[in-house]
Amino acid sequence: MKTLGHWINGQLVDGTSGRTADVYNPATGEVQAKVALASQAEMDDAVAKAAEAQKAWGATNPQKRGRVMMALVGLLNRDMDKLAEALSREHGKTIPDAKGDVQRGLEVIEYCIGAAQMLKGEFTDSAGPGIDMYSMRQPLGVVASITPFNFPAMIPLWGMGPALSAGNAMILKPSERDPSVPLMLAELCKEAGLPDGVLQVVNGDKDAVDAILDNETIQAVAFVGSTPIAHYIYSRATANGKRAQCFGGAKNHMIVMPDADMEQAADALIGAGFGAAGERCMAISVAVPVGEETADKLRDALVPRIEKLKVAPYTAGDDVDYGPVVTAAAKENILRLISSGVEQGADLVVDNRDFKLQGYEDGFFVGPHLFDRVTTDMDIYKTEIFGPVLSMVRAQSYEEALGHAMNHEYGNGTAIFTRDGDTARDFANRINIGMVGINVPIPVPLAYHTFGGWKKSGFGDLNQHGPDAFKFYTRTKTVTSRWPSGLKEGGEFHFKAMD
Repeated sequence: MKTLGHWINGQLVDGTSGRTADVYNPATGEVQAKVALASQAEMDDAVAKAAEAQKAWGATNPQKRGRVMMALVGLLNRDMDKLAEALSREHGKTIPDAKGDVQRGLEVIEYCIGAAQMLKGEFTDSAGPGIDMYSMRQPLGVVASITPFNFPAMIPLWGMGPALSAGNAMILKPSERDPSVPLMLAELCKEAGLPDGVLQVVNGDKDAVDAILDNETIQAVAFVGSTPIAHYIYSRATANGKRAQCFGGAKNHMIVMPDADMEQAADALIGAGFGAAGERCMAISVAVPVGEETADKLRDALVPRIEKLKVAPYTAGDDVDYGPVVTAAAKENILRLISSGVEQGADLVVDNRDFKLQGYEDGFFVGPHLFDRVTTDMDIYKTEIFGPVLSMVRAQSYEEALGHAMNHEYGNGTAIFTRDGDTARDFANRINIGMVGINVPIPVPLAYHTFGGWKKSGFGDLNQHGPDAFKFYTRTKTVTSRWPSGLKEGGEFHFKAMD
């Protein structure tokens, strides 16, 4: 059986810890590979080599670094099919969804081609008599990115692009559940001209994460995953003097107003709620129709659409709507939460708890589910299910619907469907959530804006990609300069302000 190692100093290497984890085929439930789990010693060695490689890379002209990003864009497009197939094989996504995963990461790399523009400093001449001041944005040195299983291409690229183009070296610790694509990305970076050692991919579990958090050379840590782990990583990283941006869980609400196009809203909910088997931090998991009539119409529109969803492995064709969830444990947790919803009194309108796919009975498939009359005290409302489960929470007014979204502990994304501009504008201004969609169900910003949630969905002051990423991966140095002009005599003991 194949064993996946690490990418160190521009080549694939075997792990030396003696520990491995299973990599499953989620469609069949079979172990298809092993992945090495790094020890602290292996991580420390990778960091030391990255620090050495970063010296020359950080001193490289930023425009030349941008050309590496430009070459990487071409290679990602060239290998799109290969990357998507490897991604689907380990994660379970459909091929179109896997290509979208790669594409959204590729767009951040495109943005990073212009890194030189983002790295410009400021200049003030004659700040004092013969004195000039200027600022520089300089790389931090070695940084780390700890990425999740649900976007094994997009999230690594979101970190790699800004960090590397800003002149840093990066330690990438991908999810051990689907490690092949991050290793493939590292190979493409080398082909694009990235010097050896500037990007190290180190596979591992909590031991590798803790080694990152405690390594004094690493200056910043980025993380995407669950809220408890995000809080743990943020707390430990910052306690050790590192910068940290850590993004956690979500419970994204979509408010449906009485004036909304109900067919459009239902279509949006199907894609946003069930796409990628619900394993997206920007998935809509709660629909909030305003008014009983609106709720009944929405429910009537959703049920036949849900019943027509095609659940199958990615190999069954591009018309598959979604595939399996990532592990047997994930499937078990989803079904447990569904049962709790029934026990706590929610109306399970579409019930697929007994879903089995012929020929794939051992796979991690979960059928689509729709709950109605969910209340805010239920576990299925409070908890991020991360599966193909949509809950309807009926609200009697716009203010009540707004309150549901605002009062939830998570604040990643939200949406409203309405034809009324005043309602939409009020919603966008008042909502305490980081990313807002108006008649857009999954409001993921494009690469030149920033991505990030509020409340317990995000820890840290700066977001992912866009301008914030370059602020996160650089620090500002300000220089005050005076060159002797020959017009002054004697020493000065204070900074003289302008006359």
